[in-house]
Amino acid sequence: MPNRKFADGEVVMGRWPGSVLYYEVQVTSYDDVAHLYTVKYKDGTELALKESDIRSQSSFKHRKSQSSSSSPSRRSSSRSRSRSRSPGPPAKGRRRSASQSREHKDDKKKTVQETSLALPVLVLFKPSENNTKRYNGEPESTEKNATSCIILEQNLKPDLEVKRVLEQYSLRSRKDDKKEEIYSEKKTFVAVKPIEKVSTKTKELEFGGRIGTFMMILLLPATVFYLLLMCKQDDPSLLNFPPLPALESLWDGRVFGVFLLWFFLQAVFYLLPIGKVVEGLPLSSGRKLQYRINGFYAFILSAAAIGVLLYFQFELHYLYDHFMQFAVSAAAFSLALSIYLYVRSLKAPEEELAPGGNSGYFIYDFFTGHELNPRIGSFDLKYFCELRPGLIGWVVINLAMLLAEMKIHNLSVPSLSMILVNSFQLLYVVDALWNEEAVLTTMDITHDGFGFMLAFGDLVWVPFVYSLQAFYLVGHPTTITWPVAAAITVLNCIGYYIFRSANSQKNNFRRNPADPKLANLKFIPTATGKGLLVTGWWGFVRHPNYLGDIIMALAWSLPCGFNHILPYFYVIYFICLLVHREARDEHHCKQKYGLAWERYCQRVPYRIFPYIY
Repeated sequence: MPNRKFADGEVVMGRWPGSVLYYEVQVTSYDDVAHLYTVKYKDGTELALKESDIRSQSSFKHRKSQSSSSSPSRRSSSRSRSRSRSPGPPAKGRRRSASQSREHKDDKKKTVQETSLALPVLVLFKPSENNTKRYNGEPESTEKNATSCIILEQNLKPDLEVKRVLEQYSLRSRKDDKKEEIYSEKKTFVAVKPIEKVSTKTKELEFGGRIGTFMMILLLPATVFYLLLMCKQDDPSLLNFPPLPALESLWDGRVFGVFLLWFFLQAVFYLLPIGKVVEGLPLSSGRKLQYRINGFYAFILSAAAIGVLLYFQFELHYLYDHFMQFAVSAAAFSLALSIYLYVRSLKAPEEELAPGGNSGYFIYDFFTGHELNPRIGSFDLKYFCELRPGLIGWVVINLAMLLAEMKIHNLSVPSLSMILVNSFQLLYVVDALWNEEAVLTTMDITHDGFGFMLAFGDLVWVPFVYSLQAFYLVGHPTTITWPVAAAITVLNCIGYYIFRSANSQKNNFRRNPADPKLANLKFIPTATGKGLLVTGWWGFVRHPNYLGDIIMALAWSLPCGFNHILPYFYVIYFICLLVHREARDEHHCKQKYGLAWERYCQRVPYRIFPYIY
């Protein structure tokens, strides 16, 4: 049996989440695995607390005066008078001793300090009212319609509200403004220095910790090069390992120059003063960064630039002929960018570090990203790389493969398989750029730092692995019939519909829960002020957008036939990626939403695949 400090049924004082205030609660149970106490407030609200957030009631009881010149009743009478708003004078004919007078002044001083602490409690938290229930993810009813609660985010901003009220009602002594009075377990009040923000280190390491991230730094580039070499072979079976090329053939200065030209061209498009400017989600400091939404305009300008090159008869299949060298150039650039990002992050303020990349271990922080939002002026490096060079470059590579197929096989029109792959993936990229604002709420932007993982993923993995089907079809043409093509198209449309409608439903609800169009949606309020949808797609499975993504990934691979498993690497990898990401989401959501998330999981038991997983 684990050593627990508080027993079931014991009445203790529990700290309110996100504040320094304590309330009287009763211990109802203890989780041996998570080491959390479930406590119950007087109004019935239940909350899971750590042992460090619970104190015994005796810790908050004031010590009696040590004066021996007055009786307990006299001291009690004096204390009760000092706590009144206008204490009455002593009766005539009665004199106070010097010790009684001093005791009265001391009690009065304590009373002033107690009042300054009690006032924020009354203003901020009223356990008998509904705001306490919303704060803990305990609504009056399990579900609410979107119209019954206008927006929880506007009404509940705990951290900012606590800060505002604590500034308004000072906790400082009236004699000495440089000292603060706080509760202590052994003494009623102790004078301390102003509280400084404690550095928060990443304690839970993901991706296999230091060893796992080190192996991924080596294996990710090796996997990309292996896949590209396999596609070049006549027999791309798994048992037919490709011969290794000469090292000097992997590097070409001209190819690297073309890659740099493409990267900086996209940077110029990003800086153009076109498109709206929006705010991202609040950072830990409460500040919101601004982002310019012009990815779709960048795509149009890129398409125009490619059209000009084709008009002047530039051989775009040059990409196919030097595909491996382009991949090596992109990998070298992403490695150099990752080193720069880590070095600059060492000077970044504590509040600008990524919550998941501040472990103190070089390899782990280098891989996951040490700084959350590295910027050069207003140029956001992570946000730029997320959708611009790699994602738009993916479409350009697919077009180059289409032209290479026509040239190599002397075709007047591309094959039906190549048309399907290009069309499906073009739709996906255009959709992402058209709905660019939605990326601001993703884990990549809000939680993950910008390090090797995202730099390599955005600049190498996305353009060179996601285009694997088109690259495969150039050397291994596959013929499909029109009925098969129609069936694959229907499958892709189903996946796209689930993907887009689920994301739109979530984004619209986050933006404006009071929208009349969302009146039929029900949700569970949470401690953060946000709601967890339990109807629509999000009441079907917990991650319906992942389900749509996987269906589309399968549709992209089917045009390549069934002769080899190589073109299905993408869908296999994508399932593994999304299952792992879903597990990360589950962990973060459980920490963030607490009991509300557990209730949501009971209501929506399936994670991605209905009735399966």
